[in-house]
Amino acid sequence: MTDAKTHKPAELRKHGYHHGDLRAGLIEATRQLVEEKGPDGFSVTDACKLAGVSTAAPYKHFKDKSEMIAAMVMEGMYRHRTNMTSALDGVPPGTPARIKVLGREYVDFALREPGVFRLKFGGFTDRLDDPRLQEAGEGTFDVVLHEVATCLGQDEITPDVRRRGFMLWSFVHGLSFLMADPKLTKLGGEFVLDELLDDIARRMLAD
Repeated sequence: MTDAKTHKPAELRKHGYHHGDLRAGLIEATRQLVEEKGPDGFSVTDACKLAGVSTAAPYKHFKDKSEMIAAMVMEGMYRHRTNMTSALDGVPPGTPARIKVLGREYVDFALREPGVFRLKFGGFTDRLDDPRLQEAGEGTFDVVLHEVATCLGQDEITPDVRRRGFMLWSFVHGLSFLMADPKLTKLGGEFVLDELLDDIARRMLAD
């Protein structure tokens, strides 16, 4: 089951691709296969079959499977950042609540798209020489740093802002992996995710 906020429907169109959306259809097929089978568990042919296109179609846009996965990861990173900034809508500026909602969207994305989330931070992408991946990751972290700076009344990203932002990121990143495994999550006892995120946001922003 997919989230309409982030993905296309699970069943891809089987015909009628125009040149502009062929690439998008192949990226979506790749995303689904990564989530179902992992990055090493499918072939370009599998992606073509799921997208309903010929086996020659991917080579109009991608050199090989590695490029298809890199494009899928890139799209996932931009989607993640867009979801985080959208989550800020209506939340009062300069408040810990904005840090909390960023953390909540971070965790939610990791649980919605665990395959994409893992690829963003290692494994397959370690072997890709693509500076766009690094740039996209830094762009997402910049969203956090900007909000931390605003909460602290700073006009720029100071070393203190970066340190606090990194600690917040470290917390939600680790929490995301822990929450993917119920056996690990229960070691923290019973907790309400929003309350936990609110607590860590306030602690990291305290003087």
